[in-house]
Amino acid sequence: MPSKSSSLLRALLVLGRISNLPTVWSNCLAGWWLGGDGNYEALPLLFVGATLLYLGGMFLNDAFDVEFDRQYRKERPIPSEIIQAETVWRWGLILLAAGGVCLICLGKMTGILGIILIFSIIFYDAFHKQTRLAPVLMGICRLLLYLVASSTALNGVTGWSMWSGLALALYIVGLSSLARRESARGPVAYWPAMILAAPILLALLLNANDYRQPAWLLSAVLALWILRSLRQLFRSNPNVGRVVSSLLAGIVFVDWLAVADAPRRFGFFFIAFFVCALLLQRIAPAT
Repeated sequence: MPSKSSSLLRALLVLGRISNLPTVWSNCLAGWWLGGDGNYEALPLLFVGATLLYLGGMFLNDAFDVEFDRQYRKERPIPSEIIQAETVWRWGLILLAAGGVCLICLGKMTGILGIILIFSIIFYDAFHKQTRLAPVLMGICRLLLYLVASSTALNGVTGWSMWSGLALALYIVGLSSLARRESARGPVAYWPAMILAAPILLALLLNANDYRQPAWLLSAVLALWILRSLRQLFRSNPNVGRVVSSLLAGIVFVDWLAVADAPRRFGFFFIAFFVCALLLQRIAPAT
């Protein structure tokens, strides 16, 4: 029988949905490169700030969803009474505040975008169960993270970071729309799968000359991973949770495709993030 301390640690890992953290880090790396890289000393604080915002947002997500979880997801940490809702509220707000301070320390523009991101996270957590636009709100949060990362780099927020962030946001809209069927009854809609191709279309349209070959190669990698992830949907009893978890890990490939012009050594970072995401999914569920 697990001890109380081990159960609490497990609950914290589940609350934070730590298996998605590598995708946050890959967002930061991609956004920073798209902003013109440079300013290497900003990267550690950027990664710490983004990590704290993500964890805070995930904690508040469960805090806001406590009544829903008590009815439909009783295995979650708060309904199972492993941790109190008040504690989750407190730590969620502390983590968001600490993450905001980290980003403010990186400069005026980064701080402003960070504050906007914090409010977007809270807005999503508070209303995502009440609106069909929740996938769009989630996509906006990831887009803002791209812009936050880009603002720390040499050239700041660029057109490339905005377009790539928009492509990522569309990918998030697609997988988040599928995720909403995880706790709902009825058939799974297939139209979100089409939106998942947005990063591939953008990459093939915008990359030219020397960048076209790596763009084609990385587009193929992402396409194959998407198809592998979606194959569950075509079964008689589709496991939507597994599909969404797989697509969440695929965010790393979206980021890698966005920086197709980066040196090849960058690929090792994205491969490491991807493997880390898959390994962490064995410890804590991604959804």
